[in-house]
Parts: sequence; structure tokens; C-alpha cells
Amino acid sequence: MVVHHYLVLLQLMILLVWPIKASKDLCQYDCGNVTISYPFGIGDGCYFDNSFEVFCDYSSGSPKAFLASINNLQVLDSHVYTVYDSSTSFYVYMIRVYIPVISLKISNLTSSDKGVSLSGSPFTFSRSRNRFTAIGCNNYSTIIKRQNDSSVFGGCLSIITCDPALNPGCYDFLCAFPQNITEVFNAQISNFYSKSIPLECHSVSIVEDYWITSGYLKNPHVLKDHEQVPALLEWLEYKGYCYEEYNSKTTCNKDNRCLIQLSSGYLCICFRETSFDRHHHGYCSGCNSGLGMLFLLIGIWWLCKFVKRRRETKLKQKFFKRNGGLLLQQQSSSNEGNTEKTKLFTSMELEMATDNFNTNRILGQGGQGTVYKGMLTDGRIAAVKKSKLVDESNIEQFINEVVILTQINHRNVVKLFGCCLETEVPLLVYEFIPNGTLYQYIHDQTEEFSITWEMRLRIAVEVSSALSYLHSTTSIPIYHRDIKSANILLDDKFRAKVSDFGASRSVTIDQTHLTTRVQGTFGYLDPEYFGSSQFTEKSDVYSFGVVLVELLTGQKPILSTDTEEDKSLAGVIFSPRANEKRETIFSLRKPKEGKRIIYRGYGLQKGCLNFEGEEEDFLGKKYHLEFRGD
Repeated sequence: MVVHHYLVLLQLMILLVWPIKASKDLCQYDCGNVTISYPFGIGDGCYFDNSFEVFCDYSSGSPKAFLASINNLQVLDSHVYTVYDSSTSFYVYMIRVYIPVISLKISNLTSSDKGVSLSGSPFTFSRSRNRFTAIGCNNYSTIIKRQNDSSVFGGCLSIITCDPALNPGCYDFLCAFPQNITEVFNAQISNFYSKSIPLECHSVSIVEDYWITSGYLKNPHVLKDHEQVPALLEWLEYKGYCYEEYNSKTTCNKDNRCLIQLSSGYLCICFRETSFDRHHHGYCSGCNSGLGMLFLLIGIWWLCKFVKRRRETKLKQKFFKRNGGLLLQQQSSSNEGNTEKTKLFTSMELEMATDNFNTNRILGQGGQGTVYKGMLTDGRIAAVKKSKLVDESNIEQFINEVVILTQINHRNVVKLFGCCLETEVPLLVYEFIPNGTLYQYIHDQTEEFSITWEMRLRIAVEVSSALSYLHSTTSIPIYHRDIKSANILLDDKFRAKVSDFGASRSVTIDQTHLTTRVQGTFGYLDPEYFGSSQFTEKSDVYSFGVVLVELLTGQKPILSTDTEEDKSLAGVIFSPRANEKRETIFSLRKPKEGKRIIYRGYGLQKGCLNFEGEEEDFLGKKYHLEFRGD
């Protein structure tokens, strides 16, 4: 439902930006090689008002642009040229158009009527960028308002005396631009005195200064060769900031500059990196549409991020439920007061700790999963166990490990820091034990280092201490159910730490056994448990006895022999040859070292491995005391 609301919001944001883009996309931007820029435009709704209307004429073959409101002047360039006028400290804006060249008629020596009137438009002739130019000897060129009008605004008189017989050709002369020529240009040309001057040499026009000066150097008769020449029209003289002078008279937004008053109102000029809004007259849309697009992109990015985060949240909730999070909460609440709460790590915390579960961080892999080394945010070094995918039948087993380890606080049991259940596979965070497993030191010994018999005895004492704690000291007895040398870790001082409680179960005090499907490692399994599926604390003691045999003999629980009875290391202990070949069974690297310990241990491990179900002389606590006695 929330996502639906944000999708509606996104659609509204798109609609806010779309009219600006759509209105521009419907307009024609060029005519031939001329680019049409707003406030000029082709077609309804594409220009500011009628003064800026441009039509594209295709009749001559190649498209040509014309100003519809001013004698159909051909537009050469409708870009807005911004020129700083130092005399007024304002910016002026200009476009380039074609102006007709006025010349004498052949018949009556009067000028042709090709005048240009800018009256009623926002345009004026640029006095600083144009030249009033005439050619020919003995020309008297005057600027008038209209044909046969006696009002003269200015003119030029050529007093050059020239004899066509001696100096054939035309002679240009540049005139000063009259100050009062702003809206109207027309001219009348006559001879100053009668001479046989070619009529084509009697011409006059307003010409772009740069065009006439650059062209004059190449051709002094440049004007006579053209019927029309380029000139610059100024438009929109700057008046000041809208909100300063025209706050009540114009719709210009306050960040724009207000310009001259047109018939339809004030027009605005936009600052840099903004452009005119074709959809809303008087407003700059470049900035608005740019911000609109920016907000739209930010909105899309934020919405995508929101949807992604929400999807991840739902996925984490799904994983949390699938990985037994609800069961963990239920067990934690039922045991409240007796146990400390398990810390729940986030997936991001553990990804950072393990460098996104880099393969270089792998400490080991086993049946329960993969273990990675990592550093937590508080600086502690941890072992992050990434369990394999579990189905519903294994969820209880996994949560059981979490709950049990949370209850345990013993120096010879691996400490659980917390867990993470919001990932695809559940994660357990243990204290990091640096020196590997007891199995490695027993069966993969190197010449550089091997565990001494004193160390073996101490490890046996520490493991028995851990078992005694699990069976008798905790508020609820805990059965490990998978005691083996590979599940006994050694810290930096080679102290034993019992680990991997994946198969552990806790039982009430009045229970004497636990009936489950058989779990454990072959070679360490109690035969009675294997046959009856009834696990007791004595089953852990049996497995501990196998570990003792490993410590004393250096042999693996499963032997590579030809006879079936000698397959199990525990079976060898009870074979008829055990007492006779005791010296050969125990592989001593130093035969004289610790014989008393060896034989004492032999008796204890044999007791662990050979007991009746009802006997109580072989509990882990007793072995712990007997070892301590040595």
C-alpha cells in the first residue's frame, strides 16, 4: 500500500515536469540552416507573442525563415546575442536579419521604396553595430520616414568629384548613423550634380558594421553587388529586476530580469543556465525544468532505493522466520530470567566484519557449514559460522544451538557472541579460537611442534571439566551429543574449548535420557545410544573416552585394518589382545615419558568405554576429579 502511494507521487512529479518538455518537443526548432530559439518560434504556442513569430518558407526550394510581423524580413540567426553596452552598463539583445538595399531607378532617378518599419515591435536598429552606408559619386542620400515624406531624419552627401571616364566604377562612402533612426528606415537618393554616373552606383542601406568593414577590404564596391545585406536588430532593453521595479505590473518571477513593455505585457530575460518557458510566458523554464528533472531523478532514485530497501526488509523478515527467529524469540522469552539474551547482528555488520565473506577469510568447512574469520565493530575477533541451508526439520536443531550456547559461560566452552537470522542462511558469531582443533595436533603432528603428554593430560582435564559443567552445573543439563577431537579447539595458550553444539539438547532434571534420531560421528557413538536411540550423559562420557584413546594412542577412531573387530579404536581397547599388547597399542614417541599418566589414562578411558547403563561410576564429573587428582 505504501509503495502504491509513492508510485502515485512519482507520477505527479512526472506530470509537473512533462508539460515543459512536451511543449518544447512539439515546436519546430530550425528552418533550413537557421536555428530558432525562444522567444522566437514557429507555430502556435512556440513564440512569446506575434512580434516573435517566425514562419518557414519552402517555396524557393531551400527553407528560409522570416519574421512575420516586420515586412517578412529574412532571419539569418535567431540566437539571442547578449552584448554588454558599456555606455549604459546594460546588456542588449540582438538578432541578425536581411535589410534591403535601396538604389536609384533607371527611369526617373528616384529611389525604390524598400523601406523597413519596426514600429509596434520590440525591435530597433542597433546604432552601435550597424553602419549607414552609401556608394557612388555625387550622391545625396537622405533617410526619410516613408516615400514622398518631407521629414528627413538624416543623410549623407558625397562631395567627391569623379569623372567616370577617368575613374570608372563605384565608390563607397560610410556615413554616420543618425541617432534618431530606431524604428524606421527608408531612403531617398539623388545626384548632387548631373554627371553620367552608373545607376547601380547609387545605393544605400543599413549594414552590419562587421560585415561591411570586413567585406570592404576585399571589395570596395561590395554594396552594389547585393539586393539585401545583413543588419542587427536590438530588442528588449534591460529595465531591472522584476521584483524591484515591476512587482505589481508583471508576471515575471523575481529571479528574472524585466525588459521593455510589450503590447501583451512585460517580457523577462532569464539568467545564465536558464531558458524561456514556452508554456508559461514571463517565466524561465530552464532552471525550473532543470530543477524539475533533478527532483524527478532524485525522486526516482529515492523511490527505487525505498522499494529496494522495503524488498530487502521483507526478505530479511522472511529469512528471519524461516531461520527460526520466531522460535528463538519464543525460547528466549520462556527462559527469561535464567538466560542472557542472544545478540542479533545485522547482515551488514557481518558483511563488514568478514569483508563480504571473502574466501580468504575462511577458517574451515564442515558438515554444519563454513566458518569465516572477522573483526566486529567493537574490535573483537570473531569466527562467523555460515550454516548450510536448513529445512524446517533442522530449524529446531539450529535454534537449540543458539539457546544452549547463550546459557553457557565456561572457560573451556566456546563463547557465543550472537547470531544473525536475517540472511539466506543463518549465521552464528563465536569467539575466535586461533590454534585450530585438537584433531589436527593429534593426527597431523609436525616436527616443529607436537603436544606433550602433560599438555594432553591438561586438555583431557579441561574437556572433562567442560562436560561436568554441561551435565551438572547448568540450570538445565545439556548433552553435547557430538564430542570428538575435531570439536575441541585450542586457544593461544593451547587450552581446550569445546565447540559445535549443533546436535546439543537440554533436558529437565527429572529426565534420565532423551530419545531422538541418532546423531553424532561414527567412531565416537555410544553403542547403547546407537542401538536404542536413548541418549544420556553417559553417552557424552563414552565419546569423551574415545577422545582419551586418541590422546593416548595417537590413533584415529576408525582404523584401517583388515579385521572387522579392529575397525573401531574403542573396539581394540576391549579386544583380547588389548592387555597383552598394551605397549604396542599406545604409540609413544618417548617411551619413558609419562608412563604413570598413560596407564592411569588407559584405565580411565577403558572405564569410560565399558559401562552398564545403570552404573553411575563413570560420569564425567568423576573422571574430572580423578584427572585432577593426578
